[in-house]
Amino acid sequence: MNGAKKTHIVYEVNLNFNIAQKYLEMLKEKELIRRENGLFITTDKGKVFQEMAKELKL
Repeated sequence: MNGAKKTHIVYEVNLNFNIAQKYLEMLKEKELIRRENGLFITTDKGKVFQEMAKELKL
């Protein structure tokens, strides 16, 4: 939520860089994240999605 660089995201979720790139692109297209100053930041829409996913235990 506070923003993270792509490298940090890749290592944190333990994904191949290319696969992580596809997920990040999809999240940007859905407007769940945005890129700002080299960081990926969760949008308000993304925060709502996170809360819903937690409630559904996804």
